[in-house]
Amino acid sequence: MKLPRHLLPSAWLVAALAGGAYATNPLIMDQFTADPSARVFGDRIYVYPSHDIPPVPGKSRPEWFCMEDYHVFSSANLTDWQDHGVILSQTEVPWANPSAYALWAPDCVAKNGKYYFYFPAAVKPMGFRIGVAVADQPTGPFKPEATPIEGVQGIDPGVFIDDDGSAYLYYSRGKIMVAKLQDNMLQLDGPPKVIDNLPAKGLLEGPFLFKRKGVYYLTYPHVETKIERLEYATSNSPLGPFQPAGVILDEATSGCWTVHQSIVEFKGQWYLFYHDKDLSPAFDKNRSIRADLLAFNDDGTIKKVVPTLRGVGLVAAQNKIELDRYSAISDQGATVSFLDAANPRDGWQVTLAGTGAWVRFNGVDCGPGGQQALELRASAAAGGAVEIRLDRPDGPVVGRVAIAQGADWRIIPSAVKALPAGVHDLIVSSADPNPVGLDWLRFH
Repeated sequence: MKLPRHLLPSAWLVAALAGGAYATNPLIMDQFTADPSARVFGDRIYVYPSHDIPPVPGKSRPEWFCMEDYHVFSSANLTDWQDHGVILSQTEVPWANPSAYALWAPDCVAKNGKYYFYFPAAVKPMGFRIGVAVADQPTGPFKPEATPIEGVQGIDPGVFIDDDGSAYLYYSRGKIMVAKLQDNMLQLDGPPKVIDNLPAKGLLEGPFLFKRKGVYYLTYPHVETKIERLEYATSNSPLGPFQPAGVILDEATSGCWTVHQSIVEFKGQWYLFYHDKDLSPAFDKNRSIRADLLAFNDDGTIKKVVPTLRGVGLVAAQNKIELDRYSAISDQGATVSFLDAANPRDGWQVTLAGTGAWVRFNGVDCGPGGQQALELRASAAAGGAVEIRLDRPDGPVVGRVAIAQGADWRIIPSAVKALPAGVHDLIVSSADPNPVGLDWLRFH
């Protein structure tokens, strides 16, 4: 069984040093997460997602979203993710309906030495309001205000603070709304207004605004056909008018009905955070957050993001390299499936069937190099062998691993040629016509 990609706070450093670090999609394996709001505070990136749980009798309604609390996760390198635990529960919000299980997509910003956590919650008899919880640290503890924000009804709050300190609240109520916030970040500084000129048909929700080179980018999920895709519009003002500018992320090939995003620059690179249903392929109300690289064209337009399993962080050669979270795979003879379809959180395997089938995993940090041994977790009912190459499918062979006959998973030690220093791609290819199952490998 794979270790969870989420790391408990008390074990984070130990796990990172011992090989428990992951940098692949989905980011969190031990729980369902959705609607990620990524923010940079200091030298760390913090992600505030909603927390999906399976609906059971007495919680939510069958086949619907069920969310009762929020966690926050952080990382200094986009590889090691620390769960700081529950930061707010529906039972702590005095104005929320405690039986609704409807703590939907949140956001968090910092101002005046405080951290302001914005969240929607269902109220009696019906509808959603948006509230604020305040903390002295990005990880809480957060204390919710006694009442929701006056004059706001809707979901999916996203807050933007401009260079002059002015703050704006964006949210969804059938359309995308915007209102300026007072300096206390708790009250509106004027009535909300509808952002015009966005798509007139299809569901609009999940607004998230960021600024780059003087341009304001408003991003939002939109149902153009049957499920949501990510689109954006631009303006020279946080209040608009906005001009639709294109698609950031196409509809999920998985068929996940929702998508929800944030876009952030961290250490000179832009990233898109979003979700899919990786750990719950049959039920898209239990979702999992992801991250992929985002880039811009010379004219400032956003290049369309192609979702990956590989994700964004580097993986140290001595840590487990999850081959099933590949960056590329051969056109024939290579497939990915769950290790145990009944327990998706156990992770995946890649099967190579036929000589020459291969899988590539990029971004392996070999440090100063010199690693001369590896461990490979594999199985091969009829026996088999794989070769490990560097940087390209026809690159230099650094090792060959023979896999003895047997259907059980085994950790197989093997000697390899010394790895060179620096960051490299690994290509693992089948050297035998028999099918082989691969989970992970790591070097020593």
